[in-house]
Amino acid sequence: MESVRKGLRSGDIEKDTYERLTCAECGEQLGTKNDPDELNTVRFCPSCDREWKKVG
Repeated sequence: MESVRKGLRSGDIEKDTYERLTCAECGEQLGTKNDPDELNTVRFCPSCDREWKKVG
C-alpha cells in the first residue's frame, strides 16, 4: 500500500476542483477507513479495491 501523496504523483489518484480524491483508473470517489488505534487513515476505491494510506 502506497501513500496518498505518492499516488497523486504517479497519477493513480486525481483531485477534482473541490479537492476530493478520485481513483484515476475507474473514476470513483475514494472512501475512508479510519482505525482509531492507528495513526494513519486509509483511503480506498470502492470499485477496484485499491488502497492508499494518509499519515497524519
